[in-house]
Amino acid sequence: MFCNHEIEVSVIIPVYNGGENFRRCLSALANTTPSPFEIIVAADGDTDGSWLIAREFGTQVVRTNTRSGPAVARNLGACFAQGEILFFVDADVVVRPDAISQVVSTFKREPDLAALIGSYDDAPDATNFLSQYRNLLHHYVHQSGCEEASTFWGACGAIRREVFLEVEGFDDSYRQASIEDIELGYRLKQAGYKIRLNKALQVKHLKRWEIGSLLKADFYYRALPWTELIWRDRLLINDLNLQVSNRLSIILIFGLLIAVVTAFWWSGFLAVALGICMALLFLNLPVYRFFWRKRGIRFALQVIPWHWFYYFYSGLAFIIGTARHQLRQWGWLKTSSSKFV
Repeated sequence: MFCNHEIEVSVIIPVYNGGENFRRCLSALANTTPSPFEIIVAADGDTDGSWLIAREFGTQVVRTNTRSGPAVARNLGACFAQGEILFFVDADVVVRPDAISQVVSTFKREPDLAALIGSYDDAPDATNFLSQYRNLLHHYVHQSGCEEASTFWGACGAIRREVFLEVEGFDDSYRQASIEDIELGYRLKQAGYKIRLNKALQVKHLKRWEIGSLLKADFYYRALPWTELIWRDRLLINDLNLQVSNRLSIILIFGLLIAVVTAFWWSGFLAVALGICMALLFLNLPVYRFFWRKRGIRFALQVIPWHWFYYFYSGLAFIIGTARHQLRQWGWLKTSSSKFV
């Protein structure tokens, strides 16, 4: 069954001090074929004049008085949108010329589809190692994920407007760029809606990652609140970052740490540590092969310690998040009214 009427797509972009990356984002959208029905920029208390850049491109601009977070900005933009499909795009990504046609054709092919998400491409803009590693890993995770998606993605995700309004949009208690999109996806799935991962719908991420920003985003704004979301909904899916291989890797990383520490007293545990290292390498071999193909063996070897470190702090966040959840259940810790994790 195909949908024959013309589907109108409203692009919604939340922005806070977007700078030159935001200008590149708007330039790319101006070159899409077909053009979106409308582009709505939700300026989230910006202080660099990002809303003026948006006006230069002839977009509709809505503004918040103070910085309230992307969830609030996206919801505000959605309030003004008139299109049948709301296409959320982050201010630091560049879409391909066929982005709108990809969205439209997917919804036409699947009339019962509620939402779809895309993926970062395999050519991140920033050239430093951490930016290449982080964005390529994100690309790998989505490209190897289930097409019957388990969640939503705000950087490049489209949803039927009527469905978005029915589930009351993003949870605006997330006051930073966090997991507000994942949380929305969980609610969509619980309501019985279908989400599609369109692997051909790819965007280029322009963000430059440094050690501090990477760890802060991964630990405080993703892993900790995601743990709380898992416990809230009692839902641990075998997809994307929560695949069984990832969970086993986290267990192995902590086993490796215990083995290394114990080896100071009993050298026999060095053999145990070596065995765990081999198991970790085998379990994650597809990931390292991917980096080898994309950036060469030297880059792939650099990835391994960072990838294992990622498993460590993700596991640590899960432990801390689980403890916090349990303390709240016992009434020993107050529930935060806003999610400044």
